[in-house]
Amino acid sequence: MNDISTPPVETIDEFLGTTERPRWRRWAKYWIPALLVLILVIVVIAERGGNKTAYITEPVTRQSLDLTVTATGNLRPTNQVQVGSEVSGRLDSVLVDVNDHVARGQVLARINTDVIEDQIKQAQANLNSAHASVAQAGATLDVDTAQLARLQEVYRLSGGKVPAKTELETAEANVKRDRAAVTTARAGVASAQAQLSSAVTTRDRAVIRSPVSGVVLARQVEPGQTVAASFNTPTLFVLAEDLSQMQLRVNVDEADVGNVHAGQKADFTVDAYPGRAFPATVERIDLASTNTASTAASGTSTQSTTGQGNSVVNYEARLSVANADGLLRPGMTATANIATGRTTVSLLVPNGALRFNPEAAAKAQQASGGGLQIQAGLPQEEQKATIGVGSHQQIYVLKDDGTLQKIDVVVGQSNGRLTAVTSSALRPGMKLVTGIKAKDAKQTSA
Repeated sequence: MNDISTPPVETIDEFLGTTERPRWRRWAKYWIPALLVLILVIVVIAERGGNKTAYITEPVTRQSLDLTVTATGNLRPTNQVQVGSEVSGRLDSVLVDVNDHVARGQVLARINTDVIEDQIKQAQANLNSAHASVAQAGATLDVDTAQLARLQEVYRLSGGKVPAKTELETAEANVKRDRAAVTTARAGVASAQAQLSSAVTTRDRAVIRSPVSGVVLARQVEPGQTVAASFNTPTLFVLAEDLSQMQLRVNVDEADVGNVHAGQKADFTVDAYPGRAFPATVERIDLASTNTASTAASGTSTQSTTGQGNSVVNYEARLSVANADGLLRPGMTATANIATGRTTVSLLVPNGALRFNPEAAAKAQQASGGGLQIQAGLPQEEQKATIGVGSHQQIYVLKDDGTLQKIDVVVGQSNGRLTAVTSSALRPGMKLVTGIKAKDAKQTSA
C-alpha cells in the first residue's frame, strides 16, 4: 500500500487569495498625523524666526569731537563785472567769446557809429559858426567903441556943447550891447565845443572795452544785434577779474551763526569732484539776515509780507577760496563744513541713536508694508539732534541675545553727525540702535 503525502496546510490569506500588507502601511494611521504635526511645528518656528526684528547699529566710540557748522552755497568770482553799453545802435562786430582771457582796455565789441559821425560833423560846424559869431561880435564892438571914442573927444573939445547928450548915451549903449554880444558869442563857442566833445565821447563809447583783466564768463550779444540803451544799460558781457581767487557764499542757519567767526578754517565739497575737499577761510559773516536783504529789495516790510514770520532765517557767510589749478568754476554748488571748535575726549554716539524709538520705528515699518530701506544711518541733515546741550535722552543698546536695553544719557555738543554724551552705563563698543532693517521680499509677501 502506497503512502499518500499530506498536502501543506494553507493559511487563511492564501486560501482567500490575499497578500500580507507592508508594516509601514499598517502603522500609517499613527505616523502620518505625527508627520503633519511635525511639519506644522517647523513652519511655525520658521515663521517666528523669520519675523525676528533686525536692527541697524553703530558702535559707541570714545574720542574728541570736531565741532563744525554745515552750510551750502555757491562759488563766485572775487570780482565779477557786468559790461554794458551806454550807446544805442547796431553791433558791427563782437571780438571775444566765452572763456576768452581779456586785458584791461581790450576791445570787446564795436557799435555802428554812422549816426554819431554825422553828429560830430554837425557839432564841428556849430563850433565853427560860433567862432564866426564871436569874430563878428568883436568887429561890431570895435566899430562902436571907436565911434564912442570920437564922440567923447568932440564933446571934450567943444566944452560939452556937441554932440548932444542923448547921442553920446546912445553910443555908450551900443558899446555895452556889443560887449554883451561878444560874451554871448563866446558862450555859444563853449556850448558848441561841449556838443562836439559829447559826440566824440559817444563815438568812443561805441567801442566796448574791458574794464578789468580777466576771463569772459558770458556773452549775451551777437554781431548785427541792435543794442537799445534808452531806459537802462543792457548787459553785453559778464567778466570775472581773477578766477585763481574765488569766493564761496553760504547761508548759515540762525542756530549756528553765533559759532561762526571771521578767520575760521573750513573745507567744502562740490559735486564735480566727489570725495575731494577744498580748503577755505571765513572772511566775514553778515550782520543782517538774508531776509533783510530780500525785504529791502522788494520794498515791503517784514510784517506785511505773507508768511514772513515763519520763513527760515539765514545769514550769509563769505569764504575765500584758492583756485590756482582752476578746477573750481563760478556757480558750482558747494557744501561747506566750518570748523568752530573741538571737545575733550568723550563718549560719542550717532545722532540717529538719539532719535530712535523702537515703538515708533516698528509702526513706521508696518505702515510702509515692511519695505523700509536698509541704511547705515540717517542723512546728515536728519541726523542733527534736536535735543539741547544738557538735556536728558534715551538710547537703545542691542544686547547679545537680540533684546534692547534702554540707557539714559546727558546730551553734550554735536557736530551734526555725532554727539558727545555722558552716562555711567554706557561703554565704548556697545552697539547702539539707529533704525530697523527692512524685511526681504519673501517675508513681506508672507
